[in-house]
Amino acid sequence: MITKEMLVSDIVKQSPKSADIFRSNRIDFCCGGNIPLSEAINEKSKPLDALLEEINALDNGSDGTLDVQYLDNAALINYIQNKYHKPLAEEFKNLMPYVTKVAKVHGERHPHLIELKELTLKLRDELLDHTKDEDDNVFPLVIEYTNNPTDDLKTKLAPHIAELETEHDGAGNILKRMREMTSDFTPPMDACGTFRVVYQRLAMLERDTFQHVHLENNVLFERIK
Repeated sequence: MITKEMLVSDIVKQSPKSADIFRSNRIDFCCGGNIPLSEAINEKSKPLDALLEEINALDNGSDGTLDVQYLDNAALINYIQNKYHKPLAEEFKNLMPYVTKVAKVHGERHPHLIELKELTLKLRDELLDHTKDEDDNVFPLVIEYTNNPTDDLKTKLAPHIAELETEHDGAGNILKRMREMTSDFTPPMDACGTFRVVYQRLAMLERDTFQHVHLENNVLFERIK
């Protein structure tokens, strides 16, 4: 049973499908998830009782979804890399031409598209640099610490994790700004097909990024702190 006193991040650990409910209610479950649900309610979300009812009604039984909290560190890192890191560069490569085209063609009528393009470029650069640093430097240290959990390795990891969490906050803020300026990724009535594709793909990118960050901040890194 999920209660209002539980931390948002812990709710997602126990009930992974609740992430979708939190996302649709603009409740941060990754970077800002270490607060009770009762404190996370905002003007954009449903009332507390309605949220609790919806979350507790979820079927979190086995549906082929991997319950990652039971993976060891090496397996969890492998899962994060394969599900989130590796597809990221390809997704941005495919997405950016659409974003650029929509900004060029519709930017005069919808000026926010110019800023949206710049934010997408910024998010791309930050996430690709960020994931490369994790893959090349931080994750190998995590594996080393897992196999040999010394105080020296824990101390060595601490500033890396703090920096990564700060970068996660930055990516989350970019995505929140995107959601605000696009009215929750809702295309206007006159939107063309490409316009709609951009909003749909950005909404999917937001979903995946928040879930990605949750797994690192609230599962993997919590095991090391």
